[in-house]
Amino acid sequence: MSIPHLFRCPISLDIFTDPVTLCTGQTYDRPCIERWLAAGHRTCPVTMQPLGDAALVPNRTLRHLIERWLSADHHQIPDATEDDDAEEPSLAALKRCLQSAGAGASAKVAALRKCVALASESDVGRACMLQLGFLPVLLQLVFHAPTPRDLSEQEDLALQCALTLLPSSPASPQHDCLNMLKTEASLTSFVGLLAARGRAVSKSGLCRLLETIATAAATRDLALAAAASPRVWQALLPLLRHGDDRVSGAAVRAVAAICCGAEPARGSAVHHGAVPALLGCLSWASAGKARGGAAAWSALAALEALAASEAVRRAVAREPGAVRALVRHVFLMSSSNEGSEHAVAALLAVCRESRAARSEAAGAGVVTQVLLLLQSQCGTRAKTRARSLLKLFKSM
Repeated sequence: MSIPHLFRCPISLDIFTDPVTLCTGQTYDRPCIERWLAAGHRTCPVTMQPLGDAALVPNRTLRHLIERWLSADHHQIPDATEDDDAEEPSLAALKRCLQSAGAGASAKVAALRKCVALASESDVGRACMLQLGFLPVLLQLVFHAPTPRDLSEQEDLALQCALTLLPSSPASPQHDCLNMLKTEASLTSFVGLLAARGRAVSKSGLCRLLETIATAAATRDLALAAAASPRVWQALLPLLRHGDDRVSGAAVRAVAAICCGAEPARGSAVHHGAVPALLGCLSWASAGKARGGAAAWSALAALEALAASEAVRRAVAREPGAVRALVRHVFLMSSSNEGSEHAVAALLAVCRESRAARSEAAGAGVVTQVLLLLQSQCGTRAKTRARSLLKLFKSM
């Protein structure tokens, strides 16, 4: 199975999702050319001609041709099945099976296994499945029952496949199908799965889905609704200290994505206890109960974003051990110090307006930590912020 050359965007080389044409006559996928123009380029990427007019005109003819090609029953799965003599079902046939109310559970599980294999092993298959509309079908298979429960095999496979199909670009219009979770029944189902006992890979997958919702352009309203839901926070925050690093890491990334979003989402995070939970995550990481620094890095990024709020700065200053935890993460001998920039920024925000926080930071050795950071190979932004923090303490 191969994608015709004319159906591929010349920038991403993937199948078009939303073809648009420039004044030069060249067609690109909308998310790709929008990123090109947003970066300040004023030329056509293929011809390098100057763009007198940067208008993007939808190429409906090409889109219609792609839809006809995708809907045809000729996309065969390249992998062999248990029965080598059996003809492989087309993607369209697999989709019909997943959508059919009459198909049995065993038939759907078999179809989902084929979908997972194809989505995991073939870029072309993944692109075709995305364009054929598999993602909303898979999500519907996962979030259909409002009662708390563990994932069945069918739901687990559907979630695994959906996560594989999720576009990486936050600007992708394909994320719009996630808005199905706006309904009360679907959101209740999501929260129930997040809170229920289940496999670590499933829980980390649900957290990744929440992270995508928090960052995607098409799901901004849903992100605000999820952030405002006490049930979401009650299910999510305990996962920051989950015994499996995959779950705790995915959970803290989801919290960080929410905290780095719009102001109402940050306010909801503070209201529902994200600050002490994130600080607890830092302490847990410092005590060696979580391997690697990814979770701590995400927690620090979230705290930096939240520190823009006066209420959060006061909360951090009052929280026992919070300032010391931030000081410890300014410079760590055993890590790449990727989170140092966030730790310094959060400390700078808190210490600027709290004399008690400055005294606690000084007692915890912040000046030594900052000097060590300045001598390290950290980035320019981290060093700039470190110098500002050092200047603040020199004036004490």
